[in-house]
Amino acid sequence: MTVATTDPDQRPDRDRPDDLHLGSFSDDQPWSLATTRLSWARSVDILRREQARQLPWLTKPPRFPPAARALTVVLVIGRALVLWYLLDRRAGRSRAGLAHRIRLSAERLGPTYIKLAQIISAGEGVFPPELVAECKKCRDQVPAVDFEHVEQVVERELGQPIDELFRSFDPVPLAAASIAQVHAAVLQTGEEVVVKVQRPGIDTLVRKDLRVLSWLAPFLVGRIPVAALANPPALVQLFAETIIEELDFRLEAANMIDVAEVFAKLDQRGFVVPRPHPDHVTKRVLVMERLSGFNFDDVVGMKAAGVDTHAVIRTGMIGFLEGAFLHGVFHGDLHGGNLFVMADGRTALMDFGITGRLTEDERTAFLRMMMTATSNDVRGQVAALRDLGALPPDTDIEAVVVDLKLDGPPIDPTALAPEELVHEIQRIIKALLGYGARMPKSLMLYVKNLIFIDGAIATLAPELDMFAAVTDVATHFATTHGPTIAAQLGLAGSTWEMDLDGVKAGFGVDPATTDRLSYADLRRRRALIQKRLSGRRLD
Repeated sequence: MTVATTDPDQRPDRDRPDDLHLGSFSDDQPWSLATTRLSWARSVDILRREQARQLPWLTKPPRFPPAARALTVVLVIGRALVLWYLLDRRAGRSRAGLAHRIRLSAERLGPTYIKLAQIISAGEGVFPPELVAECKKCRDQVPAVDFEHVEQVVERELGQPIDELFRSFDPVPLAAASIAQVHAAVLQTGEEVVVKVQRPGIDTLVRKDLRVLSWLAPFLVGRIPVAALANPPALVQLFAETIIEELDFRLEAANMIDVAEVFAKLDQRGFVVPRPHPDHVTKRVLVMERLSGFNFDDVVGMKAAGVDTHAVIRTGMIGFLEGAFLHGVFHGDLHGGNLFVMADGRTALMDFGITGRLTEDERTAFLRMMMTATSNDVRGQVAALRDLGALPPDTDIEAVVVDLKLDGPPIDPTALAPEELVHEIQRIIKALLGYGARMPKSLMLYVKNLIFIDGAIATLAPELDMFAAVTDVATHFATTHGPTIAAQLGLAGSTWEMDLDGVKAGFGVDPATTDRLSYADLRRRRALIQKRLSGRRLD
């Protein structure tokens, strides 16, 4: 197998793609984004404004929701709640039983609710662990749409018979998800591509479901213990903001180019983004370059090919953080099905339906959050969370610090008795809710990605020293972007120093006695904490 160089500047000019200055794309160029006009891109800004205009209407509780769909949802959820109350709650399985009933209801109600469950499944620390664990079972592929319907959508959207557009088109999908499914194909001009096709009728169904959820959510407030920092109406708002963009593939194609451009600006060539086709992109069909590599959990295959899995992790951490903190654009849905590792060690990213886009104020707040976290500035961290929208604008920072006891010595959760640990978590949640804490979309996407990176470390580099990893990332930002960060945060003339003891305290360990913490050690600590919480109610 021929392995492409990771440095496109070392390739002979005649072999180099001419659009690598525009984005971090593959070296095997199927078409040029530098010389071809993107017919579908002209309407992207208008589409984003139209979606922003629709969101308040979609999430405002209607007086009368879509009747037929509302009746179906109420019957399914109502049955689940009755069974939970009569069977699970009385048997002492309050939270676990409710989580199980919710997951089964999502699967019965179809794609919109499966997508909602998938978002909840990445909300560790925001939703109860029982609910997160159940919703993770919704991550598997959903049943595929019959090829007859796929063919109809492709031909209607692209305006030509499928056999005139493609030399071959595999009727069996590579993957099927709640919004769309993807098929391997070969264009008549010979390029291997992936074709993403939206499920028929999903746009209408999602909009109806959002109206039903907006109507139903206020009735659930305080009635079922499903969330700590995301009550039902807030969750619907968050869900609507996330899913609405996935319903138009022209926006996804634009996201692909924007993220690739950010990586190019950062000279971060450890990531590869597939090129969307210049012409074959519509609201419901997206044709893109096909890339190949190892599944993200194929550690044996990667190591056999000589891939440095530690380097993959480092690239993932730095690339994601740089995109968010310095440019305010990042892939918003990292998980094992949305990326793979190429034979040369670069990570190929897929599925850009959910992309984080930060305002300038949000981006600056994220940057301040990182800097204050590594320098053990707890007041700065709370202020950054406030500026991100996780706390109301008029929040008293000093009061939060005092109420949450953030200025005291660190507490090792593994040293607490089970009752003490539950009490501490209850105290923190109650205080946060009292201050009006919420989970804004940008922070939710950021946390979801951190959770994925955490799991990736467990798979690819379990022996990684977490203190060394944090120090490495912080040093990279200080040496590579120090002047830029200082100017943006108004720190010109001052110096920033990493507080390693503060980082250790953030992991809940004693800085004086702990010199090293491998990810495997961290995982054992978490397992112990989970065991102590097992069977004890937090609601």
